[in-house]
Amino acid sequence: MSFQISYKETKYFSRLILDYINQDNKLHPFISYFPHIENFEKQIIKKKDHSINRKLLVDVLQRQNNSCSISQRSKQNIDSLKFDTTFTVTTGHQLCIFTGPLYFIYKILSAINLCEKLKITYSDYNFVPVFWMATEDHDINEVNHIHLFGKKIEWNTNQIGPVGKMNLEGFKHVISELRLLLGNHKNAKKLISLFENAYLSNNNLSNATRYLVNELFGEYGLVIIDGDDKDLKKQFIPLIKKDVLESGFAADLNECSDRLARNYKAQAFVRNINFFRIIDGTRELIKGGVTHQEIEENPEQFSPNVLLRPVFQEFILPNIAYVGGESELSYWMQLKTSFDKEKIPFPILVLRNSALLTDEKKEHRFEQLGFKFDDIFLSKDELIKNYIHSHSGSKISLDKQKIALSSLYQDLALQIKDVGLKRSIEAQLKKSLSNFDKLETKLIRNEKKKNKIAMNQIAKIKQQLFPNNSLQERHENFITYYLYGGDNFIKRLKNNFDPLNSNFVVLTIKD
Repeated sequence: MSFQISYKETKYFSRLILDYINQDNKLHPFISYFPHIENFEKQIIKKKDHSINRKLLVDVLQRQNNSCSISQRSKQNIDSLKFDTTFTVTTGHQLCIFTGPLYFIYKILSAINLCEKLKITYSDYNFVPVFWMATEDHDINEVNHIHLFGKKIEWNTNQIGPVGKMNLEGFKHVISELRLLLGNHKNAKKLISLFENAYLSNNNLSNATRYLVNELFGEYGLVIIDGDDKDLKKQFIPLIKKDVLESGFAADLNECSDRLARNYKAQAFVRNINFFRIIDGTRELIKGGVTHQEIEENPEQFSPNVLLRPVFQEFILPNIAYVGGESELSYWMQLKTSFDKEKIPFPILVLRNSALLTDEKKEHRFEQLGFKFDDIFLSKDELIKNYIHSHSGSKISLDKQKIALSSLYQDLALQIKDVGLKRSIEAQLKKSLSNFDKLETKLIRNEKKKNKIAMNQIAKIKQQLFPNNSLQERHENFITYYLYGGDNFIKRLKNNFDPLNSNFVVLTIKD
């Protein structure tokens, strides 16, 4: 089974994202173009006029990927970046172990599919999917674990600083724990071998992640880049100085963020200085005291935060689109003024695909309870209430009685002219309706007791598909589904994703 539902119907997405999907005019000042296929030609023309050091970019990519056996298609994509007819579509993420939550996978597949879609429409150009590794991020607690079969698999390390440089000491224990959990599942041996090669044969988390992502997506020509590179940052020195020495981005970032915040929540906090400094193994906020000479001699020590990382990315890449989730699109929109001031083309923002993965057993059980499967997006309380109303042999809804009572009181009020007495009647109606609500709650509670097994089944299915009442993709890891489908799982996702189709995908994964 595969079907789609609108993002609005899921009730899990922000008003900003829903307005973006609906091309609300309020968002025009914060974007380049809405993500429609015909708009990419205009974006290509803009980016053509932006000078990119393509030779340096290719040299860096070849050097960075030299330690990893990348696919022929990825090699060809790197080589093609020498030419001004090649453009990139970029996505990125933190270095989550074992790829972290499912949306890590969804982001990359969305970028790959967008490139393929663009190539069909604009055959004179080449489009390269790029994965930007957030190697400089220092929040180890966000990347050191996965959730699998209701358990938390965690890599415990006391290391600090940029996660990309962290050694993988202790990871053998993590893989042993994972091996025990996977048991004799189909494809378990292949997964364990993949993870051993990634995490036990590489010297740091950056190289391990590069290996793993390349193994999963290299056949599609994905190119992996690490922005933590001295040669790349040398180009960015003027803008590092502008921010670190002059706080030169803060005013525009604040102005744009404030305008966005009139209608939506601004995602990222603006600082006077939006760079960290990597020194002595730590990544710390800069509060001043940096000299021109230090930036000139050691640009690799300066690490952009969440707001200036996009500027750095677009400065060095021939990029026409960024594929991200709702929070990413939100903070990118805080940057439009800064991009305009620097005369750097602002990329088309593309919402990554989202999906709910289920199986035939859950579908069958849910339908046995009397629901259509697209009812799964209703809250647990709504599902229980609907079940009670449809399966109860007795009348538990008092809506008709409440309507009749309201009508009676209204007729009575029409016959009375005294204002004080009218207010008394209105108060009495309100009290009576409240009593009816309490009675209805008691009736429903009584029916819940009679249908305890069904109530538990509804709660269990909801918890399995929406862990902690959040979207599955923000919690579950791909291993669960790869065990049964292997590489076909990735292919099946790819075949059902279209980043220019603004709908949420529901997909049955057979076990």
